Amino acid sequence: MKDFSGKIAVITGGGTGMGRALASQLIAEGCHVAACDILEENLAETLALAERDAPQGVRAMVYPCDVADETQLLAFRDAVGREFQTDHINLLFNNAGIGGGGSFINSTREEWERTYNICWNGVYYCARAFLPMLLNSTEGHIINTSSVNGFRASLGGNIPHTAYSAAKFAVKGFTEALINDFRFNAPHVKVSVVMPGHVGSDIAINTGRILGNNYPNELSEEEIDGIRASLEQSDGSGQNQMTNNDVRAAIRQQAEDYRRGGLTPARAAEIILDGVRREHWRILVGSDADALDRAVRKSPSRAYDLDFGTLVEAEYESN
Repeated sequence: MKDFSGKIAVITGGGTGMGRALASQLIAEGCHVAACDILEENLAETLALAERDAPQGVRAMVYPCDVADETQLLAFRDAVGREFQTDHINLLFNNAGIGGGGSFINSTREEWERTYNICWNGVYYCARAFLPMLLNSTEGHIINTSSVNGFRASLGGNIPHTAYSAAKFAVKGFTEALINDFRFNAPHVKVSVVMPGHVGSDIAINTGRILGNNYPNELSEEEIDGIRASLEQSDGSGQNQMTNNDVRAAIRQQAEDYRRGGLTPARAAEIILDGVRREHWRILVGSDADALDRAVRKSPSRAYDLDFGTLVEAEYESN
């Protein structure tokens, strides 16, 4: 799809980060955009920016939606059809996601499944909901956001990250499985998997808001103990020196540091849209994603060795 002008794009997780950046850049190119998000105040800001910057005749809509709820996604699809008076869309960006559910042992089942359901079921349900509208188009493309955790199921080196990673592996496998399915059964529809590294977004902050309005203050003592152990393991201290308030403060600081670091969402969106134009089925975002991909491919059996980070660093420096 070389030209986005006049096309219709649907974006999940459009309230902040890469979702908002994708909406902004698509609108600037003359593409009509429908964005959904679970956090309505974020959506309102996205809509205000879209309406401010949209060229004449280019339309934008937003819709509050929990992508883990198929009924809500079907209602979103119907709203898109009504708003744009259309039976088709051209672009579907399955971008919504949260963190959480780090440990299958120590995280609560509720947090684990909430994370997995947003990050995987959100992609599956949305693809199901909008597939008829993509098939009705003359040119369509699904873009599913996985993660570098779809290469290696560990956070920051050796920290357990089970719910998110399991979901992101599922997204990657699902997208790859669609390549030949579409090639033979719907050749006018393409598919891409996006594998971002560190993109400076509000995902960590939004995760806390979605998992609990008072997060991390409402974490139980057991949950705090598990997070404390992970934090101390990551910094190599191995000592129980952090108070509960220290742990909560560290969670808040990590979220803020994540937002300020990495690629900007705008640059990530540029890379993704360039990959869509080129019809690349695999879109890596960031030099850290490139380095991790190469390291895992070169030494797959070592991917979960505790010193694997040295191989990733070597790939990063050699590029």
